[in-house]
Amino acid sequence: MENLEDLKNEIIAKINTCTELKQLDDVRVAVLGKKGKITEMMKGLGALPQEEKIAFGKGLNILKNDIEAALEKQKKILEEKALNEKLKNETIDVTLPVRPETQGRIHPVSKIYEEVAAIFGQMGFDIAEGPDIEDQFHNFNALNMPVNHPARQMQDTFYLNNDPTKQFDMETAYVIRTHTSGVQIRTMEKQQPPIRIIAPGRTYRSDYDATHTPMFHQLEGLVIDKNITLAHLKGCLYDFMKAFFELDELPVRYRPSYFPFTEPSAEMDIGCLKTKTELKIGAGTDWMEVLGCGMVHPNVLRAGGIDPDEYQGFAFGLGIDRLAMLKYGIPDLRTFFESDVRWLKHYGFTPLDFSSMTGGLSNNGGLAR
Repeated sequence: MENLEDLKNEIIAKINTCTELKQLDDVRVAVLGKKGKITEMMKGLGALPQEEKIAFGKGLNILKNDIEAALEKQKKILEEKALNEKLKNETIDVTLPVRPETQGRIHPVSKIYEEVAAIFGQMGFDIAEGPDIEDQFHNFNALNMPVNHPARQMQDTFYLNNDPTKQFDMETAYVIRTHTSGVQIRTMEKQQPPIRIIAPGRTYRSDYDATHTPMFHQLEGLVIDKNITLAHLKGCLYDFMKAFFELDELPVRYRPSYFPFTEPSAEMDIGCLKTKTELKIGAGTDWMEVLGCGMVHPNVLRAGGIDPDEYQGFAFGLGIDRLAMLKYGIPDLRTFFESDVRWLKHYGFTPLDFSSMTGGLSNNGGLAR
């Protein structure tokens, strides 16, 4: 037993002199490994008389526990030392300026979100949001879209089974929203007029080409109050377009159109100059359609719980991605979603520059070209 005490002191002394984790592990293997000193001593217990075996085995177990405790203690000391050395060598001076080659860029869609919110925010609009997965009442029925409407067909709309345990039923299935117009209905259900909101967000349709993608960004606008007229709609959109394209004057026109949820309905065109290599907004004799709008249909007001005999309203919808393409000269919509860092570096914006009507819209940050 005295020899065991001497052995413990000898091993612990070796442990305490270790300065690296590798060196410490070598000591552990030499003592407690399969062919370690203490392991070999335990294998020899079988040759001892019964009384000596019990006493010596107990001593070996105590020795083993003491050695393991010493190893663990020294391991923690060395790990802490290694971590401190690593932190010391990897110190970053956060006061240094950002290096241009590692500076991120704000996506054009995010920039347009800021610009649109800044303009409509100054007009007194609130921002409303809704779910991406909608029921058919809010996405179609409440918007005066009949069951046989072409937009409700599966070649245009993504459907989700509302009960995975049952067979798919198109009449009761959920849809991945095809527009943010459902937010208008949800707002009317929760809030009595006056209402003045914009509803930006992702929308989804089964389409894919240079100007369409399965997922895109849309913005709906809704104003409901007493004595709202088409003149209010035209004035609101005209002021928005001038502010968005940062022009003092902008030619616009409204063409009669049809949407199930508005009556009368119109499409808004802006004046531009189209050439093979350039599109200039606000100049020339060409026209380009930018959004759809109209007076809210009485059936839509009723579906939202609002009396159409007392209140009137107007609504409009526009594509945020399309606005970005027009304002910043981006030719292909598909590149918005390809996660190409080179594209983002070319069309993106410098960070920490926020769009506001007082600080400026696109000129505040500027294209990072």
